[in-house]
Amino acid sequence: MLISIIGSLIIGLIVGAVARALMPGRDPMGCLATALLGIGGSLIGGLIGGAIWPAAANASYTHPHRLLHFALAVAGAIILLALWRAIRRG
Repeated sequence: MLISIIGSLIIGLIVGAVARALMPGRDPMGCLATALLGIGGSLIGGLIGGAIWPAAANASYTHPHRLLHFALAVAGAIILLALWRAIRRG
């Protein structure tokens, strides 16, 4: 259980960092906020992927799909980051 949480935080940190690097602008976030951004992006990306490819949502997690999962997670994190910026500007 603890390994799963640590793994999620590490993957979330990577996804969040990639999303922040791809989206220009300044976002003063720490490592934990960036990891949470990536985890939230993974959830949103999974929902988007499930809506576009419903049969693939139940497929096994095979090697060719890992890049697609990562890309969807980054796209979800970019969506979250855009929403965060819009709310913060208010």
